[in-house]
Amino acid sequence: MHPDFVVLGRLLLAALLAAVLGWERERAGKAAGLRTHMLVGVASALYTGLAELATADMAQTGGQFQADPIRVIQAVAVGIGFLGGGMIFVNRNRDRVIGLTTAASIWATAAMGIAVGLAHYRLAVGVTILLTVVLRVLVRFDVGDN
Repeated sequence: MHPDFVVLGRLLLAALLAAVLGWERERAGKAAGLRTHMLVGVASALYTGLAELATADMAQTGGQFQADPIRVIQAVAVGIGFLGGGMIFVNRNRDRVIGLTTAASIWATAAMGIAVGLAHYRLAVGVTILLTVVLRVLVRFDVGDN
């Protein structure tokens, strides 16, 4: 199978798993919901897949370079940090920080996308289940409004 189709399959899985997390945020009435989480998951998987394809392309052409997959993970994490940071607000009237959980769910969705991009499917499904439990079940123990 052509490598582009392999990556496309990974993107579809990342979209599906991210949709689970985004749906939970959507149901909770949060600003970053279904579409945002799906875009973050797909983009993270895509960046990871593109790095893998670029590495394979360079190896086929005999190009001399050192592949460092950690750089891709770092770049995605930094980019998502800026996006997640925009979700966090301080409500001075109620003396409370709002949006931390949603920002963290976006960050975690990016990590799940990276796992899918690296073809660690069981890990990605497992972390999606774990994150859904954290977001949906543990909300009962929440004192704040994230």
